[in-house]
Amino acid sequence: MHSLDYKTLESNKRFKINFGGGDLSSDAGILLIKEFISKLRFDKLINNRFHTSGDVNRRNHSDSDNLMQVMYQIIAAYNEDNCADELSKEPLFTAILEKERLASQPTLSRFYNRMNDDTLRQLYSLLTEMRKVVYTIKRPEYILLDLDSTLLDTYGHQEDEAFNFHYQAHGYHPLVCYDGITGDLLKLQLRDGSAYSSNGVADFLRPLLEELSTYSFPAHLSLRGDSGFATPELYDLCEEENYNVSYAIRLKKNSTLMKLAQKTDELLYKKTSANAIDYAVVYGEFYYQANSWNKPRRVVFKIEKPYGQLTHIYSFIVTTMTADIQSVIRFFCGRGKMENFIKESKSGFDFGAVSSRSMVVNANRVQIHVLAYNIFNWFKRLALIASMKKHCVDTIRLKLVKIAAKVIRSGRYIYFKLFLSRRIL
Repeated sequence: MHSLDYKTLESNKRFKINFGGGDLSSDAGILLIKEFISKLRFDKLINNRFHTSGDVNRRNHSDSDNLMQVMYQIIAAYNEDNCADELSKEPLFTAILEKERLASQPTLSRFYNRMNDDTLRQLYSLLTEMRKVVYTIKRPEYILLDLDSTLLDTYGHQEDEAFNFHYQAHGYHPLVCYDGITGDLLKLQLRDGSAYSSNGVADFLRPLLEELSTYSFPAHLSLRGDSGFATPELYDLCEEENYNVSYAIRLKKNSTLMKLAQKTDELLYKKTSANAIDYAVVYGEFYYQANSWNKPRRVVFKIEKPYGQLTHIYSFIVTTMTADIQSVIRFFCGRGKMENFIKESKSGFDFGAVSSRSMVVNANRVQIHVLAYNIFNWFKRLALIASMKKHCVDTIRLKLVKIAAKVIRSGRYIYFKLFLSRRIL
């Protein structure tokens, strides 16, 4: 049928287009996230627990609606603030948020700028309450606390941004703690860019340990950390009777440690005297007390000679674990998996969205991204089939979120007609 509404393309006269396709969406998979959030009553929790200061009577969009909109945008990879304007009348987003029009970019900017230390506490409280719900559904027998820090790039003159010597770049230097088994981001704290890795780590970790110790189920807690976290305050905290966290933390090589491992090092030289090409490794352990420690602690170590090299590489790990040396070292080396969690957080959920001038506003913004990351991770772990649980967020978005749909409204219902392809079956 020919119509004046159609435009014929000059590149191919058989192609005719118009803009009468109706209400279409490219993100129908967000309905699954909506259903997951509703089933776990996260939306009710946010509505009851989150609010900003100011006169609510002068607002067209509530704080809880704004928070939900931002999290849905992050999960669907609409990370830029300006995306809110492009999505203002998006049929699926307006339907799941039950409003005619989404909050605009200026509205969200005012929403962010109302945030302060109080809202920061509210966001962390939401995270802990949501985690309780998840743990009642699937109780963890073992929680692995993976400690690390990372760099979030800054641009311009954000408050408390600074040059970080390790990364050789300007930015913020937050502390992060993931569950090394599930990938859950247990806690994040934004810090100034020049902060050393272990600065404030005991104060950062204590509230989390306090939370985990209140659960009715006896989850075993273990902790891993690189040499930046080799501080007696952290050892003492983990060894407190209330928490009893077993740990394995790397130590920086020094002359005392080298002297204590000298005999094992000489053994490796003898072992490779007849073959200086192949890879070789030796293990050992001893008890060691640094000047700042209140007692001796077990240190396990590995000395290896790489293939084709004459130099030796030393790894020292202080631990409260009673397992054999190689098991402790394998346990510690598993922390490399956390780099994937950090990469997923930064590239998949835009943790670097710290574009506000205020430090406290940026801290709130990152916490919203933490909530979105965890909601998606819980959805992946609790709702998806086994073959999809190990997929990264971009793959799941392609298969489950970025699905085309036509939205049809009737007097009583809203119909979402999804267009499925073989790639998601």
